Amino acid sequence: ELTSLVPPVPQGFASVFSGRQSRKSTSRTEKTMADGEEYRNPTEVQMSQLVLPCHTNQRGELSVGQLLKWIDTTACLSAERHAGCPCVTASMDDIYFEHTIRVGHVVNIKAKVNRAFNTSMEVGIQVASEDTCSEKQWSVCKALATFVAHRELSKVGLKQISPRTEEEKTEHSVAERRRMRLVYADTIKDLLANCAIQYATNCVWLRKTRVESVELVLPPPNHQGNTFGGQIMAWMENVATIAASRLCRAHPTLKAIEMFHFRGPSQVGDRLVLKAIVNNAFKHSMEVGVCVEAYRQEAEAHRRHINSAFMTFVVLDPNDQPQMLPWIRPQPGDGERRYRESARRKIRLDRKYIVSCKQEEMPLSVPWDPSNQVYLSYNNISSLKMLAAKDNWALSSEINQVGLYTLEDDKYLSFHMEMLVNVDAAHAFLLLSDLRRRPEWDKHYRNVELVQQVDEDDAIYHVISPTLGTDPKPRDFVILASRRKPCDHGDPYVIALRSVTLPTHPETPEYRRGETLCSGFCIWREGDQMTKVSYYNQATSGFLNYVTTNVAGLSLEFYNTFKACEKFLLDNRNDLAPSLQTL
Repeated sequence: ELTSLVPPVPQGFASVFSGRQSRKSTSRTEKTMADGEEYRNPTEVQMSQLVLPCHTNQRGELSVGQLLKWIDTTACLSAERHAGCPCVTASMDDIYFEHTIRVGHVVNIKAKVNRAFNTSMEVGIQVASEDTCSEKQWSVCKALATFVAHRELSKVGLKQISPRTEEEKTEHSVAERRRMRLVYADTIKDLLANCAIQYATNCVWLRKTRVESVELVLPPPNHQGNTFGGQIMAWMENVATIAASRLCRAHPTLKAIEMFHFRGPSQVGDRLVLKAIVNNAFKHSMEVGVCVEAYRQEAEAHRRHINSAFMTFVVLDPNDQPQMLPWIRPQPGDGERRYRESARRKIRLDRKYIVSCKQEEMPLSVPWDPSNQVYLSYNNISSLKMLAAKDNWALSSEINQVGLYTLEDDKYLSFHMEMLVNVDAAHAFLLLSDLRRRPEWDKHYRNVELVQQVDEDDAIYHVISPTLGTDPKPRDFVILASRRKPCDHGDPYVIALRSVTLPTHPETPEYRRGETLCSGFCIWREGDQMTKVSYYNQATSGFLNYVTTNVAGLSLEFYNTFKACEKFLLDNRNDLAPSLQTL
């Protein structure tokens, strides 16, 4: 539903813009090369493997450890194709396995570099399985890995990625995942502070699930002389599976892996000690913690921490339905600490729900709390960037160099206003990111209250709008506003808005609660004192049943509100000089 700039739009309005000329006419041809060949990302690497009996586990399914080795190999080759030099795995984000792979199936893996930073790059990986007999295909998992380029023991500066297709532009623009990785540990610590231990009767002691195994790193390790990251991940999966099987006394199935993070390299001659133990068990799943340490000689007292990860297992019955697991009891000390840390499960579920779900599967308003604030903020920013990166925006009208564009996409009708303003981009960013000043130029914002300043870049507001049409009640919204400065040269300033729910601000009889899925500003610096301001708003068809079918009048309403925004920026461009020094 539209919450700013204009009132909501009638349901039949979407068809008005069908067939209008696209703003980006090259979108139809950008996936083809000049000679007519299909466009292919220059960093893309594909691997296909036939699953043989030697690759499987006791259930006759492809071992996840073997799959991790193939994934890491493919991703590394993609990273090295872009960097032009050896690369090492720094981390791998959460992986959720949607489908198992059996003997005789073909595994197809694609990897490509989404974005390069100074010395690291994000590689996106897609894994699918194929039954060549029936020609059926399944999506198995998606993964995001971070690689660092090295040459002669020093990091290498990387060239930037130039995205061409809509998909590449979307992945390139969503650099927020990097921010999420960096604050992950702090999010865990904050949540654990309020986590209590609860015991049940007839529990199983978790110490019975402890596993310790040692591996001697022999040549050949990998093409760089280090221990292959995929091999370390496979060894970790092996000991984690043993620990899980000791609790359930069955053959468990790995369903999710939470953030591999390599803290240092390992070389030939290292002894790797892998430790695993069940941290906690829930009704149908259990979490296993795995740690890897390295040492060179038996007499060494100090061991280097190489990697840690947390893996979620289930036990499936003959119908592939999860079985109930026994209650557990942690041992005092470290066991209780690990039990408490299974509060990660809440974070993991929140992150999977908010980050991994398709946008159309999410409700408009998501509950906000400290455990999911990082992921809601990520989703807020990434949703707006993905909307802005779409290619098929159609120009609806243009008045005095202010353009109105529309986009029909599945269930959504989206609007985009664009104009050039003679004001500094950082200044416009500061003025527009404070929603308390929105009523000064947007008549659809009657009153704005700052409910909570979450951090420097995120705030929650309670917004009250005037009555709409024949509805006697004014509307109110609870909105999360997330702002981000540019990550790299050429990136925009971003101000993203989406609805959230707060226990302190429930619906009341006085107002009709409104919701917004995705809206906000992207602000590009076009010169010393020239800025391109773009506003985006996405509406669902279920909420487009108000006001008028007068397209010309609606376009004029957009224009007048956006011109009021321009006047607001020009009138206040000298007010925030001290604040600009921090941007």
